[in-house]
Amino acid sequence: MSTAGHESLRDRQRAQIRAEIRRAAFRLFVERGYEAVTTEEIATAAGVSARTFFRHVPAKEDLLLAPVRHGGAVIVGLLEARPAGEPPDVALINAIIARTRSFDHSDTEEWRKALLVSGDLLDKVKVHTPADQERATKLIAERMGSRPGTDLRPGLLVHLAFAAADFAFQQWVRQSRAPRPLDGYVAEALDAVKSPHWRRSRRITSPGAPGA
Repeated sequence: MSTAGHESLRDRQRAQIRAEIRRAAFRLFVERGYEAVTTEEIATAAGVSARTFFRHVPAKEDLLLAPVRHGGAVIVGLLEARPAGEPPDVALINAIIARTRSFDHSDTEEWRKALLVSGDLLDKVKVHTPADQERATKLIAERMGSRPGTDLRPGLLVHLAFAAADFAFQQWVRQSRAPRPLDGYVAEALDAVKSPHWRRSRRITSPGAPGA
């Protein structure tokens, strides 16, 4: 078997272990509350040692926050891969929705229930980091044929889209009706961001920029 094959097998094994740890953690969080569960108890429930647990999970909160913390970087990568002729708002929206649709529905429902009992941890959830936002803004500026330093539109579009996704995520977690898929909430929120305005050549000039 080739080295690549070995690496692929190892990657699958690691992913399987992480998935088992997450499932065990979510079950315990829902049953007893996030604060009441220790990492040792999660490791035992998942059938792994404490050492193996920390090799795959740096901290307990990462079990709940990692999918979102890494989401912004994934979205930027998806945005970069969108067709060149796609309008800036459509490209960004499609990238965000593609990210949310990459989650398995059954896994996200267990994740949602666990987040509900995580207390203040839910307030730390953000779809993006400042670095993600900066990279996305540059990509959107390229699609608009503008520069972020002199045109507010790229940064504004990215800010609004990520804010809409954050809002939709929070609404999805806290939903009281029959559970709806995450991507439905996100698509609905992002639809409010979509506008022909983002496809026009007229700039919104930053204060102090030439022509302001």
